[in-house]
Amino acid sequence: MGTTQLESVPEPKYWHLKTVLSEALDSEFSVGEILPNERDLAARFGVARATLRQALEQLELEGRLQRRRGVGTTVAPPRVGVAVGTEQHDWPGSGDDAWQPVDCVQAAPPAGVAAALEIPSGEAVHIVRRSRMSHGQLVATELLHIPAASVPDLTAIDAPSGPARARAVLRELQHLELEGQDRAVELGSARADDARDLDRLPGAPVLMVTTRFFAEGRTAALSVATYRADTCRLTFGDSPGVEIHHDPEQQAS
Repeated sequence: MGTTQLESVPEPKYWHLKTVLSEALDSEFSVGEILPNERDLAARFGVARATLRQALEQLELEGRLQRRRGVGTTVAPPRVGVAVGTEQHDWPGSGDDAWQPVDCVQAAPPAGVAAALEIPSGEAVHIVRRSRMSHGQLVATELLHIPAASVPDLTAIDAPSGPARARAVLRELQHLELEGQDRAVELGSARADDARDLDRLPGAPVLMVTTRFFAEGRTAALSVATYRADTCRLTFGDSPGVEIHHDPEQQAS
């Protein structure tokens, strides 16, 4: 492996280095592979270590790299598709849902959620907490708020808490006929609890996806999902599995 010197360019040196590194990731490394140490990389590209760190940090922000404690810097897996604008409507927990139930509690939701559910402020709802994994990494968390009126027969279920309770609530919810749903996506900043769960620093960029599920002429459930912005991408239409690889010689799956 030879030494690559950077030519004089009008853009910042670290930004040009980022492009060169990105091309190297496509042609020389596979997902999960550990990069050489900073000293070796800086020598290869003929730059100062400070410049190299800036380029690596930018690639991490863009989701190309991951820094793992005790491991080093590795090539990140493809981003998880967050489907928006799809015509497919399903209750949470049905079909090939990628989310895994974690817990379920009864508590009063935030005022904005209560307003969206058209319930009195302070009224308790079932709050199902779920998580989504990709390549062994947690990439999103979700809080699904379900009013008691949407699951009226839940009292007969003997599962006070935990994943079993969450699955029971989701099964009961599916007894309603889903009439439709709408979804909104916005860029946000990770709160302390989100940052802890997603292994990010507080204030790190996240995608906030809010979904309302309609049945019997009302909002029957409301989901607020928080995705790591560096591991996810938005997809539109009915083919959320389409992948665009960084390597131009690879075809989209």
